[in-house]
Amino acid sequence: MKKHLILLSAIGFAGAACAQSSVTLFGIVDATLAFGKGSIADRTQLSRGGYNTPRLGFRGTEDLGGGMSAGFWLEAGVNTDDGTGGATNTNNQANGGAIAGIGGGQGLTFARRATVHLAGPWGEFRLGRDYTPQYWGLIGGDPFGNVGVGAAVNYTSNITGVTTVRASNALHYLSPSFAGFKAQLMHYRGENASNAVNDDDGTGNGIRLAYASGPFSAGVGYGRTEYAAGDVVQRNIDAQWNFKVAKLVGDINRDKVGSLTAKGFAVGVVVPVGAGELKAGYSFHETDAAGDPEAKKLAIGYVHNLSKRTAVYATYARLKNSGGANFSLNGASTAPNDSSSGFDLGLRHSF
Repeated sequence: MKKHLILLSAIGFAGAACAQSSVTLFGIVDATLAFGKGSIADRTQLSRGGYNTPRLGFRGTEDLGGGMSAGFWLEAGVNTDDGTGGATNTNNQANGGAIAGIGGGQGLTFARRATVHLAGPWGEFRLGRDYTPQYWGLIGGDPFGNVGVGAAVNYTSNITGVTTVRASNALHYLSPSFAGFKAQLMHYRGENASNAVNDDDGTGNGIRLAYASGPFSAGVGYGRTEYAAGDVVQRNIDAQWNFKVAKLVGDINRDKVGSLTAKGFAVGVVVPVGAGELKAGYSFHETDAAGDPEAKKLAIGYVHNLSKRTAVYATYARLKNSGGANFSLNGASTAPNDSSSGFDLGLRHSF
């Protein structure tokens, strides 16, 4: 009897220990029928990520007691249209690009996020590849979340390169909230040899200060990445106000790469409509290159939720170039100073 009691106690203790840890498989599968129209050539294709970027991920946490926890997050990009994986960057530099898979194709990489973390009442420390703090300002002001044909042109035409969105080899700190205020700090490394001419390339820092209270939230971000050819500097401010009947969003950015500077903004609205939501956005991007090339974009879309996990959506966008710019939508080709339009029709399922 005593042996049975001891065994049952041990099983109960093991069960309690397991209950303090968790591992989750999650993901999004999103496919889009994408149409692009340009002054030179049009394009029709089955694409991916017209509403959310497709992904496959694993995350886990362990309760360490005393308000502390540890965990990991591994998240890979998946291209729904052809089954390939999303590209990564190993050193925050142009030569650290896509990793080839078997047969030379793009293999699955945890390019979206690969971190291990330790968290507590004092905040959270992350180590690995993650979003840069300065990126959150660009996504916060776009009603389309920087995804699909409706994505703000000040994001899609950004000049700041590989650390615009994510950085590898990073040490990341996220503070707890103090009266609505939070801070993010990141330092990332290019990891070049100390005797290399470009030993500091790919090394940089990012910071974001944010505030949220009730329906209002806002933030300011700054990042600098070092390169021998000229440092990359990112600066932005974003704000959101949720009136329940509609949510207004917007951002302003000003960036620099060496002697080239760019500026832009995005404004938009998200309106709940029955089982879905209507989105509209206007964005602008300009650089001080010869002719002051600029692009203006207007987008409107609707998402209808069939369930909590499945949605169908449609988005239309039109882009106008001037000053010698020739940006285009959904893979079309457009001559300088001409316009381009695009349309997404897609299905998204999350798990």
